Amino acid sequence: LGDLFANAQENERLAVRTHQLTLALMRQDSAADTLRAMAASLAEDFARDLVRIVSFRPVDGLDADWLQVVAEDSPRLAGFRDILAEGEPICGRLHPDKNALLYGVRAEEVQSSAWLVLPGVGLVAVGSRDANRFYPGMGTLFLRLMSEALVAALARYDE
Repeated sequence: LGDLFANAQENERLAVRTHQLTLALMRQDSAADTLRAMAASLAEDFARDLVRIVSFRPVDGLDADWLQVVAEDSPRLAGFRDILAEGEPICGRLHPDKNALLYGVRAEEVQSSAWLVLPGVGLVAVGSRDANRFYPGMGTLFLRLMSEALVAALARYDE
């Protein structure tokens, strides 16, 4: 019973943080500010070690170390085709080549990751130094909600 109660409390905390993130995304006035809000929230509110965003197209007014612009059809994303096609959040460990693409010089620090697919927009990678933080089979509901909120917030700036 204690475990169920602890799990319910953690889910409530995640629901509140996800709601706050959604509101923060909707308050932004540009795609650049929206991505900044997402990266900041994941790093601060969700206490993740590394956050990386891959955008399929350039974002006006944004140059950050956590952002990469890679065309959707780029050969650099060949190893991510299955993840992008699936469209669902995934958790676990990445092959070192994929880690290198996402996390660059800090790739060796990342022991597990969560990936949020942003259909037609890009990919968000959240890395942890803890090998057991993100694992295959863990629940991805809140990750899905975050990715849907980000895609909806960014859609306001499509031309």
